[in-house]
Amino acid sequence: MAPNHGYNKKLQPFVKVLRVTSTKAEVRLWCEVLRNGKQGYPFLRQRPLYNYIANFLCKDLKLIIEVDGYTHNFKTEEDAERDAVLAGYGFTTLRFTDEEVMKDLPNVQRTIEVWITDRQVSIIPLPPSKGDFLDELCNTSQNQT
Repeated sequence: MAPNHGYNKKLQPFVKVLRVTSTKAEVRLWCEVLRNGKQGYPFLRQRPLYNYIANFLCKDLKLIIEVDGYTHNFKTEEDAERDAVLAGYGFTTLRFTDEEVMKDLPNVQRTIEVWITDRQVSIIPLPPSKGDFLDELCNTSQNQT
């Protein structure tokens, strides 16, 4: 994958409009949960990505967070196709509704934190168990005799 994570400069004019016309839910999620590395990772807002614009993107985690308003009720197939295309590039998309963000932000935040924690666990190799270490130590000492 390109080092720019699919940045699409051609979508920049649309990004500027989306940043100015963000929904209340997007602004709330940004200000209270994602801004300034509050989750331990930097997030970008309204990031042009391939042929799409992600509401929020963490390049380090390859995580996209979308806040879906009322119009997304009529775009479920489009959203599923978009998520599948971006998954093909290695991205995971977490989707929340405007209502979830506005009425249950602690649960939204918890969902994001759990996803990040699970991702960290899956990418950090675990140390060998005592049994593995002892087996390795025994094999080494047997080979030396």
